Amino acid sequence: MIEVEGLTKRYGEFTAVDHIDFTAGAGEIVGLLGANGAGKTTTMRMLTGFMPPTDGRAEISGHDVVMDSMAARRCVGYLPERVPVYPDMTVGDYVRYWAALRGAKAPRAQTDAALKKVNLYDRRNTLIRKLSKGMRQRLGLAQAVVHNPPVIILDEPTIGIDPQQVIEVRESVRALGKDHTVLFSTHILSEAEQVCDRVLILHQGRIVASGSPAQLRERLQAGGGVYVEIGKAARADAERLLRGVPGVKMVKRDGMGFALTAEGSADEDLRTRISERVSAAGYPLLEMRAKGGSLEAVYLQIVGESQADDAREVTGS
Repeated sequence: MIEVEGLTKRYGEFTAVDHIDFTAGAGEIVGLLGANGAGKTTTMRMLTGFMPPTDGRAEISGHDVVMDSMAARRCVGYLPERVPVYPDMTVGDYVRYWAALRGAKAPRAQTDAALKKVNLYDRRNTLIRKLSKGMRQRLGLAQAVVHNPPVIILDEPTIGIDPQQVIEVRESVRALGKDHTVLFSTHILSEAEQVCDRVLILHQGRIVASGSPAQLRERLQAGGGVYVEIGKAARADAERLLRGVPGVKMVKRDGMGFALTAEGSADEDLRTRISERVSAAGYPLLEMRAKGGSLEAVYLQIVGESQADDAREVTGS
């Protein structure tokens, strides 16, 4: 549904999007995750035909976004970060207006179907000015899907709304993923984990990691992330003991215990070594378990690795 190859956008000497490659298949919700300024919105604007790329190519449902722009746009429903609405129109009239602009064959029926998808059908006769911001976001989703496009592109649809409305918008997005390919941008880590099937992490215009949230967590835990709590040992003694275990890369204090990260190429299960070393020292091992990493931890680690790589390129070391 979406194919991107070497997509690049430069403004003078500044590169906003730097030779990114990715695909998104039918019925898949793909998240663009990154801090403000990472290149998420610029990427979406190129895919929707709002701006041309400097280099590279992108296709929507087989249509090149530059060479076959109008056909590509017909295959996309787009919700920008700020929803463009006419406050004196009713909800139903606004979505029917968009249906007509999109060339819908049955505007009224398609409007009703779109409003039902986003749980706004009972508000179809309400003036837009009376809607909460969360409802306006769902109205924006309705206009994006009214022509039943195969691809839906959503730019931070939950920004600036209250927690209950965030939940409602996320549920609407998940429901859309059943029938459409959804590209969904966010800088909220928990949101990407809850909504997306696959995540692309952008940093300074480049994709620095991709995969499902579970796969990215596994990357963080490669080599064995372990939580350990030792009894009858002074904090400093316990930390020193754990740092001396072969294969331990890092020891960090975590609550009453310690979080350990193993070397990526450890040949032996790290937990066995820890157990043997603690027992030999005469301390009781109160707790030891695999430590799951959050997507936030994954993001911070991956971005940190990317920044370190950039620094090495600059210094030539």
